[in-house]
This record gives sequence, C-alpha cells and structure tokens, in this order.
Amino acid sequence: MPLLAASAVTPAAIVPTSTQQAVGYPTLFLLVLAGALVPVIPTGALVSSAAVVAFHQTSPLSLAMVFLTASVAAFLGDATLYWLGRRGLRSKNGSRWLEAIRSRAPEDRLAQAQEKLAAHGVAVLVLSRLVPAGRIPVMLACLLAEWPLRRFSRGNLPACLAWALTYQLIGILGGSLFDEPWQGVVAAIGLTLVISAVPSLLRRVR
Repeated sequence: MPLLAASAVTPAAIVPTSTQQAVGYPTLFLLVLAGALVPVIPTGALVSSAAVVAFHQTSPLSLAMVFLTASVAAFLGDATLYWLGRRGLRSKNGSRWLEAIRSRAPEDRLAQAQEKLAAHGVAVLVLSRLVPAGRIPVMLACLLAEWPLRRFSRGNLPACLAWALTYQLIGILGGSLFDEPWQGVVAAIGLTLVISAVPSLLRRVR
C-alpha cells in the first residue's frame, strides 16, 4: 500500500502487496508524524490517499492498518510538539518551536480558541483537529493555559482517532466511486484540498 501510488498509473499488481505494505505503512507514519510537527504537509490528503489504495486491496486488515498508523503518528507528533512548546514556555529565551506555534496562530484565532477552551474544555481540543487550521490555535491555547502534557494527551487521543477516521472515510468514498485506485486518489486529494481551503475563503469573504 504505497503512498506514492497516487502518482503511479501502472497497475499496483506489478509490486507485490507485501512489499507495498512494508514500504507504505512506515512511509505514512513518518509523513503524518512530520506533518504534525511541521504543519505544512497535507496529512489529511495522505491519509485519504492511503485509504483509497487500501480499499482496493484484498487484505481486510489494510484499512485498519491505515487507521492505526495515521492515528498513532498524529498522536505522537502532537504530543512531541506540545512537549516542545511547554519547554519553550518554561525557558527564559523561549524556543523556535514555541515561536513556530505562535506564528501559525493568529491573534483572533487564538482569542477564540482560548474562549472556547475555557468554556468547553477537552471537547474543543477534540474538535480542533477536525477543523482545518484549527489544531495549532487550540494547542497554543492549551499551552498558555498551562495544561500538563498528560491532560492534553487525554483530549488529543480521541481527537487524533476522529481525525484519522474522517479522512479515511473520505478516501473510502473516493475509492468506491472509481475502479482504478489512482482515480480515487485524485478525487480524495481534491476533496481534502477543498475542505482545507473553505475556512480561509470564508474568512476572506467576511
């Protein structure tokens, strides 16, 4: 189940399924983990693409492995970034990781996140991963509220599970609409990019 199947027009049968899985799952894990630390990688599109390829495979465990790999990688990436952010808060000179989090959380979005976090607690953290560009402002709000890593992780676990499931369902939908995996991958990527662009378009309209 290679992630790069999206760019390969040749039939997946050329490469044995076991080889695809041996390469695909670690690649998916590393990319989602990196995307959690550096939020410029389209991790949602990666998960949807992997789900499309898994949908067209004969192994009944393929989709389950995509879900498990993506959710664990997202959780570990978020936990690492949060831990680095907490270190920056305790340091007199701050840290580049904390500054990177701040730079991706505009003041208006941060203020909204802090208000909602104070009113609804962990529920906001769970929903933040399902809203495009919502994860970082809420994470920064948790940092400024001095949530310990354990409390953040308790809320972030269901958030990562819901996120992985949502984008996997998008991939399954794309895979079910087309006979060729690459066609489903293109459709899934297009849909995830549209979903990601909606919030910024709404803000511009407002």
